[in-house]
This record gives sequence, C-alpha cells and structure tokens, in this order.
Amino acid sequence: MSKPSSFRWHQLRPFSLLQRIQKQKNLQNVISNTGWLFADRLLRMGVGLFVGIWIARYLGVKQFGIFSYASAFVSLFLSVSTLGLPSLVIRTLTEEKEEKNRVLGTTFYLQLLGGFLALILSVIIISTLEVNNQLMVNMVVVLGAVGIFQSFDTIDLWFQYKVKSKYPVFARNIAFAIISVVKIILISLHAPLIAFAWAVLTEVIIGKISLIFFYKLDGHSIWMWRWSSSLAQKLLRESWPLILSGITIMIYMKIDQIMLGNMMGDKAVGLYSAAVRVSEVFYFIPTAITTSIAPSIYSSQSNDSELVFTKKMSQLLRLLCFGAFLTILPMSFFSNQIILFLFGAEFHSAGIILAVHIWASLFVFMGVGTSLWFISQGLSHLSFIMTLIGAILNVILNFILIPHYSGLGAAIATVVAYAIAAFLANYILAKTRKIFFLQLKSLLFFLD
Repeated sequence: MSKPSSFRWHQLRPFSLLQRIQKQKNLQNVISNTGWLFADRLLRMGVGLFVGIWIARYLGVKQFGIFSYASAFVSLFLSVSTLGLPSLVIRTLTEEKEEKNRVLGTTFYLQLLGGFLALILSVIIISTLEVNNQLMVNMVVVLGAVGIFQSFDTIDLWFQYKVKSKYPVFARNIAFAIISVVKIILISLHAPLIAFAWAVLTEVIIGKISLIFFYKLDGHSIWMWRWSSSLAQKLLRESWPLILSGITIMIYMKIDQIMLGNMMGDKAVGLYSAAVRVSEVFYFIPTAITTSIAPSIYSSQSNDSELVFTKKMSQLLRLLCFGAFLTILPMSFFSNQIILFLFGAEFHSAGIILAVHIWASLFVFMGVGTSLWFISQGLSHLSFIMTLIGAILNVILNFILIPHYSGLGAAIATVVAYAIAAFLANYILAKTRKIFFLQLKSLLFFLD
C-alpha cells in the first residue's frame, strides 16, 4: 500500500525535527523582540507626545523654538559620540561570540571618548556662534552631556544581539516614567526653560543606571569588560564611513531647524518643530523591525545563498514601505486638524508643514532597511556618499526655499533630500543599482 503523497519520512528524523523547532524558536524570538520594541515605542510615543505637546503649549512658539534649536544643534554632535559603532558591534559579536567582554569593553571606551569629544566641540562652536546668548550656551552644555552617558548603550547592543530587547525597554521606560512626571511638575511650577534641558539629561542618566542593573540581572557585569587596541583599530577602520554618514544624516535631519533659526527666527523653528515632532514620531517603526531582523539578515548573508539573502531583504523593504504608507496617508489628509487638536491655535500654521514633511517617512523607512544591505555587502562607504549627496542638496534647497516659504520650504527640502539620498541615488552606481531595484519593487508592495 502506497503512503499518502503528503507524508514525508524525513519529517520523522530527529535532526530535521530539531531544525524545525530551532527555526520556530528563532522566529518566536524575533516576533517577541519586535513586540517589545513596538510596545516601548508605542508607550513612549503616546505619553511622550502628550507630555511634549504640553511642554510646547506651556513654552509657547518662541521658547519651544529655542529648545528645539538647541536640541537640533546638539544632535549634530551626538552623531560623533557613537563613532558609527552600533551597526558594526552586532555583526562583530556574531563573528566573535567568545570575545563578548572584549568587544563590549572596547566599544564602551570608544563611545565614552566620543561623548566627551562631542560635548567639547558643541560647546566651543555654540559659544562662538551665540556670543551674547548665555541661555543657548547653557542649554547646549546640558543637552550635550547626554553623549557621555550614551556610551552605556553598549549594553543595549548586547541585548539586541541576544534578541532580548525587553531589558532595554524596561530600563528606558523606568526613566521615561519618572521624568515624564517630573516634566509635568516643572510645568505646574512654571519652571524656566533650562529646567527642561536638565530633565532630558536626567532621564538619560536614570535609563543607563537601569540598563546596568538589568545587564547584571541577566548574569553579566560591566566590570568584566576589557579594552583591546587591535579591536579598536579594526572597528575604527570600518566605522569611519559610518561616522561621516552619521554626521551627514544629522545634518540633513537637523540642519533645517538650525537654518530656520538663523534665517527666520525662533518662532519659525517652533512651528516647524511642532510639525516635525508629529511627523518623526513614527520613525520607531522601521528601527524596531530592522533591529530585530538584523541578526537574521547578517546570518543569511554569511550562511545562505545569495537568492535567500536577496529574498529576505526584499521582504523587509516591502514590509517597511507598506508601514510607511499606512502612516503617511492619514497624516497628510488630516494634518491641519491634527496640529490644531494637539498644539492649539498658536501653532495652526504648522499644519501644511506636517502635510509635506510626513512624506519623508517613506524614504526614512527605506533607508533604515537598506542600511543592513550596505553593511552586509561591505559598502558602508557608498552609503556615506549617498547620504552626503542628500545633505548637500538639503542645505542648498534650504538656502533657496526658506527665505520664500519659511518652514514649508524646509519641509520640501527635507523630502527631496531624503528621496535622493535613500532611494534615487542608489541608481547612480552599478554596485548599488541592485538595492535600488529592490527598493523600487518594494514600493509596489501590492504586486507579487
């Protein structure tokens, strides 16, 4: 008697069963990890947006513009503090599983040095630009200190590698909950602007202390970390394109607010920042998805066929584009109502800015996904070139459009720059044309 055609004897083999169980376990870990990241960002998005809007209403357009200008200025230098290491560290941990403490220790000390360097540079430059504005200098000093404590995000990288994002989520939200209450108290006490900068720094410090606690709870100790000069040299040789890329990313993400402040004043920055705050709240989506999938992508690139690797990249990009459109369309059509409801009549001019700026999300989502491809292919230097093109174009367009259209001009410049840097520029070089066509295909996510 013949056995049914659907039956496969190899399904009974122990090795095959173990393989399928392991694959299912890995998938469950990825889904769980992504779920934790989404829960984290949804909580922070909801409560953070509420508290942030409350602060914006309390400060008013002008003071909110000052706070946003200082934050944007510091962000340009915080990109230096990471030294482009986060993306490389997860891959290095995958390659050197037995050298955890050496990898983490070297990363920590490099980023600590980067944090001090970023703070010093930011204070020197803002003191030169704002000679008669001591409040702005003080704001940059306090906010710039964040980079020093961000070196402890090395622990976060370890948990990302182990697909245990629940621990960083707990750590961040302990700090977030405490400081959210503190910010509300500051509003009720009619605190000065500088107090909110101190609240930002305190949240970071509490978060890192909590991260150390969970790292110890998971059976590890930061006192076991050790420095390796050879590994530091290796990481820095690979990371310099990522450092430059990070700086240029911050330039074309934040230069609009800085140029608005210098060309149109604090009020223009306040209106634009209100729109950007709503628009960028969705940027956690590609980061959460990509962070959880990254180990699988890197492993596929090393162990599977090129066809399998390409298929995984295509599926990731298609998912990210679909998610982008789900956020863009409603935000575009109801931008005026959203701004009026959230920020009040004083910020009503930000509605049209939001309707335009939200389209940058499509290219941000794509860019986060394609970063895995550039790293896995050893083409990080080309990623930097694309980003540099976008940054230069953004500055040029801001110079042209801001004097005529103020915040709306800055939004248009941002969307065009993102589109070119994260998508269209990939068509230029033969080495990157493959990822361009994968991106183009991902835009047609409704087609198989």
